[in-house]
Parts: sequence; structure tokens; C-alpha cells
Amino acid sequence: MNLKKIATPTLAAAIAVAALAYHGKHADWVGDAQATTLAAPAATSPVVGLPDFTDLVTRTSPAVVNISATRTVPAADRGPDGFSGPFGRDSPYHEFFRRFGPPLPDGEAPNARSGGSGFIVSPDGHVLTNAHVVAGADEVTVRLSDKREFRAKVVGADEGSDVALLKIDATNLPVLRVGDPERLKVGEWVIAIGSPFGFDNTVSAGVVSAKTRSLPSGGYVPFIQTDVAINPGNSGGPLLNLNGEVVGINSQIYSQSGGYMGLSFAIPIDLAMNVQDQLAHDGKVTRGRLGVGVQSLNQDLAQSFGLESPRGALVSQVEDGMPAARAGIRPGDVILKFDGQQIEDSAMLSRLVAARKPGEEVDVELLREGRAQTIEVSLAEAPGASVAAADEPGAAAGGRLGVVVRELPAAMGGERQGVVVEAVSGPAARAGIEAGDVILAVNSQAVSTAAELKALVARAPERIALLVARDDAEIYVPVSLG
Repeated sequence: MNLKKIATPTLAAAIAVAALAYHGKHADWVGDAQATTLAAPAATSPVVGLPDFTDLVTRTSPAVVNISATRTVPAADRGPDGFSGPFGRDSPYHEFFRRFGPPLPDGEAPNARSGGSGFIVSPDGHVLTNAHVVAGADEVTVRLSDKREFRAKVVGADEGSDVALLKIDATNLPVLRVGDPERLKVGEWVIAIGSPFGFDNTVSAGVVSAKTRSLPSGGYVPFIQTDVAINPGNSGGPLLNLNGEVVGINSQIYSQSGGYMGLSFAIPIDLAMNVQDQLAHDGKVTRGRLGVGVQSLNQDLAQSFGLESPRGALVSQVEDGMPAARAGIRPGDVILKFDGQQIEDSAMLSRLVAARKPGEEVDVELLREGRAQTIEVSLAEAPGASVAAADEPGAAAGGRLGVVVRELPAAMGGERQGVVVEAVSGPAARAGIEAGDVILAVNSQAVSTAAELKALVARAPERIALLVARDDAEIYVPVSLG
């Protein structure tokens, strides 16, 4: 299966998707401002059975935005002609970029550009889009339907779900009303509004083809599959039902050519709103963890384990020290229910576990040697949660310094203190900091948490020196914060 993120034809993004912990209902962004909720009742065209989208589009399109992001191309990634991979002479986009890109000073490589879509979810300027649209960006610009442009702050971006929350400095903006993906029916009409190939406010229509699709590159997200025409640039735009409610965020396509082939996938909006809450309130996303490797059962496996039909998740591996191991779950167990919900396959179990909060206690019903039993498990936190090291506008990966970090795992660090770099852009990238580096200190001040790094960078002068551990060496790297 050739699944592609669809932000742009000039900046590829490969992001593993996971589900996320539910932290209550989505935030009330309205505050003192009055939201203009854009929704339209379904209308019927003169042709019986065919919908008329005109009123719906008129009412909802003002809340759909175009997003452009730029990032500095590290010197090591530039081609022999000064252009990086997607802009090199062998690239089909080289001539376009040469003709229509910005003028370049001698010896300077171009910024990589990506484009996508988004939609406004609060009247004071909160915007949802895909994380891969703004991944690694030094600067993000949001253009409204009335052609106004704003430099956006990336409040947070969660690669696991491919959802990002942006903020622009504006008020009294039109917003989209959030719908309920659970009520969607296969065969129901839906429309997408976005900026494919940069063409703003482009509308395409189709039907829901399937629900809760599990994709090889989609991790735990139960995608909504449609046949709505989606192309590069549609990423992050809304999928709308005929009531004018946003039910999903367009995210991926199946394609052998890079363009639309009839299979499009959207992130359910309820999942995206849960991400929004956590990014806005905590700056990161947390997920539950059971600590097992599982696989789905076919008919032969089901019969081998005493099941009449292929259902449940077969445990093939149990991680030492994790909740499943502590609770006594073993390889060969078949998990039939999780917290009372019947498990159809391994992907469903993964989604349900990740959607719970770390520390929650749940009942796991399993089949062991032909006997059903229930075990109580206290979930752990899934690894990989990231905290931005700074929160200034225009940096998807960490503001003034330009890094996303997480605390050093005990197994990796031993006696060493520091924070692991997960993503890098801006000043840090220009200085040569790389993902996987361990930042030990800012000048002579030791760092052990993301919060400490953020505080030290916030009050630092324009130039700092980072003590970095890479491989078996520790070196100071000078960084100009600007």
C-alpha cells in the first residue's frame, strides 16, 4: 500500500500515527469573543437524490485557511547545485522552483517549502491542521479566505496523531462547528475544502467509503475512508458532512502517482479535538500503554486457540516490567475484551489502550488455554511524548532554540543527565544540532528536563553554547539565537 501524506509535492513528511489519551471534552475557545459558527442545513438540488452544496460551501468556506511553512535546508542536505533533495536538478520540481522561487544570494540554499490547509476552531485564532504540514518549520503563515495573512505560532504538534494546533493574532473569526464521526454512515455524502496544489478554497465531494480503517502507516488512528478528491495541499483541511459540521481532518491518500486515485483518509474530528485539548493545556499528548505485542487472528489461529471465529488480539510478546507483565498476562493469551469492549482485532486493542490515561486501572478479559478470565491492569505511559523547549511564534520544533526534546530514559542515560533531541529546526539546525543528540548543559548550567532547557534558553543572550553528547563524545556547540 502506497500511502502518502498530502501536504505538498515539494516537502515529503513521514509521520507514524498513534492514538491519544482522552482528556475530556474539547476546550471552550470562545471566551469573551462571539463565535460565528458556520454551518448549513442540507439542501436538495432540483435533481432528486443529488445534494446541492452551494449554500453549505458559502457558509463554511470562510473558516478554511491556507497554510504555508518554510524551513531552512541544512548545508549537509543540499545538492551539488545548492538545492536540496526535492529541489535538485533531478527533481521534477527543480525547474518550477528555479523559475518561481525567491531570489537566492550566492552560495545560499533555498528554504524548503510545504503547503497545506487548515480550519479555524475558535474566534480568537486557533487553527487545526496536520502535524506534517508544519513539521520542522521555521516560519508558518496562515492565509484567510479574505486574503489576510498572519504569521502563526505552533502551539503544539503531535506526530503520533498527525494533528497540530496553531494560533494567529486575530479576533472575531468564523469557526466551523464540530460534528460526531460516530454518526457518520458509509455511503453518506461529504465534502472537502482545501488548497490542493495551492488553489485556495477548492471544493470536492464524495461519499464515506468506510470507517475505522487501520493503515500500515496510520498506527492507532481509526481513519474515515472517502472517495472525495484529495491532492497535495489538501492536508489539514476539513471533511464536512451535509450539516456543515467538520467530521474529520484530511490527512492521507492512497496513490501510486502522488495524486488522487479514489482513496482518501481523514482523521476523525473527535480524536483531533482530544489532541487539541492536550496540546493547549499540557503542551504534549499522553497515551496509555499495556506493554504487549499483539497480532490479529485468522481462522486457523482462532481454531488453534479454541475460538469459533477470528476475534480478539493474540499476545505474541510481553515486555518486562510493563503493566501486562506485572498483571500476569502471557504470550499465547487472547485478549477478548478491554474495559468491557469486545476486541475485534489487534488494531482495535491498540487504539483502546492508547486512548486511556496512564495510571488508569482497566479490566482485561482474556482466553488462556481454553478458559476465560479477567485480569485488572494499571496502564503505564507510552513513550515518545514530546515537550517543546520554547514556545515563541514561528517554530514548529521549539521556538527560539528550535528543538523538541524529551527527558533522557534511565536505560539510555545511566548516571548521565540531559534531554534527548527529537526534532530540530531554526538556530539549532543551523548550528549542527541533530536529532538523537543529548543536550547536557546550556553554557555551564546543567540540564535535566525540558522545562529547565526552556527556562535557560528564554533568559539567555543572543549567543549560547550547548554541551552536547553525540555517540561517545561530548562537545560544546555554539548557537546564535538571533
